[in-house]
Order: sequence, then structure tokens, then C-alpha cells
Amino acid sequence: MKKALTASLIIILISFLTSMYFYPQLPENLASHWNAQGEVDGYMSRFWGLFLMPIISSVLLAVFMIIPRIDPLKKNIEKFKNYFNNFIVSILLFLFYIQLLTLFWNLGIRFDMVQLIIPPIGLVFYYAGVLTENSRRNWFIGIRTPWTLSDERVWNKANKRGGRIFKASGVIAIFSMLVPQYGIVLIIVPIIIGSIYLVAYSYLEYMRLNRGRMRRR
Repeated sequence: MKKALTASLIIILISFLTSMYFYPQLPENLASHWNAQGEVDGYMSRFWGLFLMPIISSVLLAVFMIIPRIDPLKKNIEKFKNYFNNFIVSILLFLFYIQLLTLFWNLGIRFDMVQLIIPPIGLVFYYAGVLTENSRRNWFIGIRTPWTLSDERVWNKANKRGGRIFKASGVIAIFSMLVPQYGIVLIIVPIIIGSIYLVAYSYLEYMRLNRGRMRRR
């Protein structure tokens, strides 16, 4: 955890310092949101445009640090803590990357925002799949439904399957760069369908594995 915490703090520090350095060079209002066609459709003040991501990163890191301490099943989190720590660092790197893209755009450098955002989103999804399939039963990380939390066998099955779904969604997201007009759809739809499927799967698997016990009741 110490290495991940150190790396996370360095990323956040660099993020704040970058915003402070470029603050005087930017206009009062910054482009901060782009639509599916890569066109700017939202602005915010210079302060929030530059410091929102570092602040979000700081809050997320605090939350990530608290989770293993307050989870009733924290001993299980210890079993896959390296995957969790790597996930924390990957999320913070992703947010810093978004901050840099926003900064460069507002400095006058033009590029296709959607195409540059899609690959790292796909990578985050893919690693979320790695984390999910290696997770152990807990209250915060993984496929958490009433049925996975009630039966460790269901947890293991659903999270193994969920990991594969998230990794496949990540690969689809990356390849959606080839058809940027459908990029957002190819990112969102697989995750929505996969999430619905996993809820249904965990319920059906729980019923199958516990059919005998439920009949005795």
C-alpha cells in the first residue's frame, strides 16, 4: 500500500502544480465539456477548470484509503490488495490525463477529444475487469448484489464472469476508435447490458446453488 500511496500522492501533487503553473496563462472561462462529436458544449471558470480534477483525485484517494479500513470483510480485501492498489493509481492517472487534455485544448492546441479519451477509458474498463475477477467477497469492490454478498460461491462465479465482461467492454471501447461516431454508444451499451446480465446471473446462480436449502424451509 505504501508504494501505491506514494505514487498516488505524487500524481496528485503534480496535478496541482501543473494547474498552478498554467493558471496565469489561461482565460477566465475554460472549455470543460465536449459532446460525442468532439465539440465544446460546456464551460467553467478558470479555477474550477484547472483544479476540479486534482480536487476529485484527492477526494477519491481519501475514499480509497478508507474503504479497506471500514469494510466488515476487510480481511478479504487484503487478499487482492495489490490489484486494488494498482486500480487506485490507474484511476488517478486517468483523471490527470483528462486534466492535461483539457489544459492543452484551452492553451490553443486542437485535437479530436473523443478519440483521445476513448483508449484510456477502455484501459480503465479492462483493468476494472482484472480487479473484479480477482476480488474476494466484500462490501465495496466487485459485483455486489444481495446474492453475491450472501453466498461466497455466487460471489466467485459472478465476479469471474463480471471480470471477463468488463475486460471485453474495455477492448470494445478501445476498438471503437475506428468508428468514432459510435464511440460513446460502444462504451456505454456493453457496460449497461453487462451489468443487467450480472445482476440476473447472480440471482439465478444463487437460486440454483441454494435450491435444496430453500425447499427445506
